[in-house]
Amino acid sequence: MTQNCLTLTITTQQGRLDTVLRDAFTQLTRSHIQNLIKAKLVQVNGVSVKAKYVVTPGDYIVIKLPKPVSLTAKPEKMPLDIVYEDADVLVVNKPQGMVVHPAPGHSHGTLVNALLYHSPLSTINGVIRPGIVHRIDKDTSGLLMVAKNNLAHQSLAAQLQAKTTQREYLALVHGNFKEQRGTINAPLGRAKNDRKKQAVVADGRHAVTHFEVLMRFKAYTLIKCQLETGRTHQIRVHMRYIGHPVAGDPLYGPKKTLSGHGQFLHAAKLGFKHPRTGEQLTFSVAVPPIFKQTLVTLEKSVDS
Repeated sequence: MTQNCLTLTITTQQGRLDTVLRDAFTQLTRSHIQNLIKAKLVQVNGVSVKAKYVVTPGDYIVIKLPKPVSLTAKPEKMPLDIVYEDADVLVVNKPQGMVVHPAPGHSHGTLVNALLYHSPLSTINGVIRPGIVHRIDKDTSGLLMVAKNNLAHQSLAAQLQAKTTQREYLALVHGNFKEQRGTINAPLGRAKNDRKKQAVVADGRHAVTHFEVLMRFKAYTLIKCQLETGRTHQIRVHMRYIGHPVAGDPLYGPKKTLSGHGQFLHAAKLGFKHPRTGEQLTFSVAVPPIFKQTLVTLEKSVDS
């Protein structure tokens, strides 16, 4: 292995090039590998080939890795739906479709870019995630608390760790529940066969989601979820795990689902103690219009 290159000599295994490389280099996702192959940055015996090329013993593979691009978050003038703001904290209603902070493939147009234009932010999480204490997925809408200085950041982060914050989500999920409420206690970690996904795994991180049924439809159920922990994709993976994937979820849901702008998941309620005064603050916001209209349509189908 040389700088900016990965090499592999095939000894016994055979199979598609992209599959073999995914198994050999677990730090690379299959989609990343396929993009490298399309860009002719993968050569087998000195020749660029396609992803479906079948490797055989003796093949020598070289992957040329592009030099990493250093990410910085720059202020951008964009509208923000600010629910609350003072000198220490800010609570924002993030729209569906907006990424929280810059990442590969999303260098601008994120919530952080908009926040930097609006206000000073805490620096504890570095230049890519200033002010960000917790996150929600790109296609999840709803409330986020943001730290405007390091004192606020430390307090809010400590409250999250101590599980004293209140975070309630509304989720429209597939299927019908027999029970009215329940708790999912299942550890989460990276999926073994797809690094973009999370899954319930024996050696995963502790994850607990409480849920309560709010409305029942013919093939869907509206539930309220309360997070005890905040793992990546927690509600989405836990719901799939119990057989009720979130409607519209492109990653964990079925292909036949409700059309929208991604998963029907909304961070509806957020509560925490003010980092300076200790006052308990609680905020709530309504679901986005497409979520609301879908509920109206489903309710009509029940009545018809």
